[in-house]
Amino acid sequence: MRKTLVDTIAALRFLDFSSEEYGTIEMVLAEIMNNIVEHAYANDPDGMIELEILPANNGLKCILRDDGQPMPDGNVPMGCLPSQNVGPDFAVDDLPEGGFGWFLIRDLTRDLQYTRADGKNVLTFRIATGPQGLRSN
Repeated sequence: MRKTLVDTIAALRFLDFSSEEYGTIEMVLAEIMNNIVEHAYANDPDGMIELEILPANNGLKCILRDDGQPMPDGNVPMGCLPSQNVGPDFAVDDLPEGGFGWFLIRDLTRDLQYTRADGKNVLTFRIATGPQGLRSN
């Protein structure tokens, strides 16, 4: 998965985004693909993930497809901040499972949608870029 992320970011370099924008793109894609591997393909280590990235108004539209297990309840989890005290001595591995990644994804993306069609999970979202900044809606 790491090679796919590196190759994807390298392929987007012609767009001349800021390092913060590239970091956001990489973080969001890494978190989503990790969730697909860990949850949708928990019992299928050879599952495929399709990634499509298209230019969009004020950003990039991303579409990820997989034929793994569907999202629980057919919805994207809401996500939440860890309830534990996170300080300088807090290990990333100690973050609670279930929710923080989706909190980040929801915070860093716009127009997040999930559907299940013809046995495939389809997750679409936009990552905002450009003059309005990463936080634009």
